[in-house]
Amino acid sequence: MTPQLSPATLRITAAQFSTIVGHCYDGLPDEACGLLLGPHGGDGTPTGVITRAWPCRNEAASAMTYTVDGRDYLKASRAADETGDEIVGVWHSHTHTVAYPSPTDVRQAVDPNWWYPIVSLRDEEPVLRAYRIVDGQITEGQVALDRG
Repeated sequence: MTPQLSPATLRITAAQFSTIVGHCYDGLPDEACGLLLGPHGGDGTPTGVITRAWPCRNEAASAMTYTVDGRDYLKASRAADETGDEIVGVWHSHTHTVAYPSPTDVRQAVDPNWWYPIVSLRDEEPVLRAYRIVDGQITEGQVALDRG
């Protein structure tokens, strides 16, 4: 059964935004990546609230693609379990292109319930946009920066 996506909002704190964007710059010249932890709602889908941004190593060590390091994934999964959260998304950077999923990003979208934020480092200021990807269909969500 395919999840039904409605307009949704990814809610991150200013500190999480700094963690995500800082990790993306630290990964240059390669793409950087990390996982998002947060709660699921009563229907089993992510609420959009992010409790933790978990930087990971890009196992691919590539400026064109990313692979979340398996050990980092396991650590993030255990940390989520400890707080009653789930892994609810994966972010990565685009070092020279806009913040929009590439065909490779769409193929790599492993969970239709996850968020897929992308940080573009192409311009002077970083741009973070967030997507849901289901059966190859890309739906952009809103990103809300909470003060928390």
